[in-house]
Amino acid sequence: MESNRKILPFRISHPIVSGIWYAFLWMMIGALILSICLRISELREDNLTVYTYLIHAVSIACGGIVAGKRTGRRGWYQGALIGFIYGLIVLLISFLALDSSLTLGDLGYLIPAMLIGAVGGVMGVNLNRN
Repeated sequence: MESNRKILPFRISHPIVSGIWYAFLWMMIGALILSICLRISELREDNLTVYTYLIHAVSIACGGIVAGKRTGRRGWYQGALIGFIYGLIVLLISFLALDSSLTLGDLGYLIPAMLIGAVGGVMGVNLNRN
């Protein structure tokens, strides 16, 4: 364990911050893999929507797992908060990058994000008990 401290001298202890950090880390890894697949295969950009939603769902679930594992209690709450914050950040980035207006339908994406995060948080709390 001491060797890990030499490589990474800090640890994010707050469950929400660490959950968001890991969620965006997994999102970046998924986006990199998806762009490599797009480059080397016959995959077209028209078919990326499903894969993009899948990457976001896995990222939110992983962030919820980390937050639930770090807090050890109320995983559904921690995970739902991770999903809400992650979804809000992604909506804000897409709003600013595409220069489009936010609609009520766009805010509707926050509900599945919160549900996926809550499931991840519950899983994280239960993984912590072992």
